[in-house]
Amino acid sequence: MFSLAFTAGVRVSELVGLRLDDLALQPTPSVRIHGKGRKERQLPLWKTTTEAIRAWLAVRGAAPVPELFINARRQSLTRSGFDYILAKHVDTATVQCPSLGKKRVSPHVLRHTCAMNILQGTKDLRKVSLWLGHESMQTTEIYLRADPTEKLEAIESVIPPELRRGRFRPPDKLIDWLKGSRLCGVNGFKEPSMASSEALYST
Repeated sequence: MFSLAFTAGVRVSELVGLRLDDLALQPTPSVRIHGKGRKERQLPLWKTTTEAIRAWLAVRGAAPVPELFINARRQSLTRSGFDYILAKHVDTATVQCPSLGKKRVSPHVLRHTCAMNILQGTKDLRKVSLWLGHESMQTTEIYLRADPTEKLEAIESVIPPELRRGRFRPPDKLIDWLKGSRLCGVNGFKEPSMASSEALYST
């Protein structure tokens, strides 16, 4: 269940509303998601997620409800039931990873994590929007603002690639001209003529 929630980036309402006939494990494993506004989207399943679903179906067995995920009473799993199971697993994981105790791991965190992985993997905001079932690209843009790598790439894209830090090395002709003109405060400075200036900048 958590594998599907993470890899598909589904909302909790979409997850608990999945029915057995929304699954297609052959020939290409996929799942049909019923999103907001009666919109549907078909998502491919990861190999590990497919294996996890097959294992769950073997445990689930026959039930009087058509939903894919059921509770201990063999009734449809509710949102509160999902929250309860997630909290239990977070408590278990905190034993091995104490830093989790300081974080709020909500069902929507799984969806956000999926979105960030897709964005970093594809660099395409449209694919994130299609995968999550967003009605507007403006909703998806929050992930662009949340990803620091996108900002760094934007900065690098406006820096000329040939621009490099270095030390200025004046040509010998410029040094000779400066010495000859006594520009270091010595009396007798004479303004260079047009001919000498042209000879200087012609190099």
